[in-house]
Amino acid sequence: MEQLAQLHLKPEQINFVGVSHYHGDHVGQVASFPQATLLIGKGDWDALTDAKNDAKPNPAINPANFAHWIGGGGKVEPVSGDKDVFRRRQRHHAEHAGAYARSSQPVGQAQRQGNVLITGDLAHFRENYDGNGVPTFNTNRADTLASLDRFKQLATNLHATVIIQHDARDIDKLPVFPASAK
Repeated sequence: MEQLAQLHLKPEQINFVGVSHYHGDHVGQVASFPQATLLIGKGDWDALTDAKNDAKPNPAINPANFAHWIGGGGKVEPVSGDKDVFRRRQRHHAEHAGAYARSSQPVGQAQRQGNVLITGDLAHFRENYDGNGVPTFNTNRADTLASLDRFKQLATNLHATVIIQHDARDIDKLPVFPASAK
């Protein structure tokens, strides 16, 4: 919220809030944007809305952050396939979403402007990404590998800088806030 304030933006001015998946470390302050349309993978939305009916709930699923949308208080768009929010390509995987953006600021080791793809939890570390490593806790190895292959092909086609969201080595590739947002 403090970063939005630095840009003279208020939560009600945000049209869309998208999450890669429902894990707590990826939903941030989603509840702070009740007027925004929630973009979330259909598989994740189904899991969140089914969680309240489960006799033995999955501890990784916390619907509390999404209560506003689950209760019908806000607009939600469960996404299957691709969703073009910015009139550009953005990839949403079946149960997980990566994000695509175009930066007008220098990005990556080459410090060039251009396309950026953010992995979310598709790959946690560069070694997972480069070696097609699939964490044991993923629900389906074949689906993960297919998503990773599509993501890599998209990165190649777009000549995109890939940001591994959980890899600290990639954070320095991103332009610095707030100058990058102007």
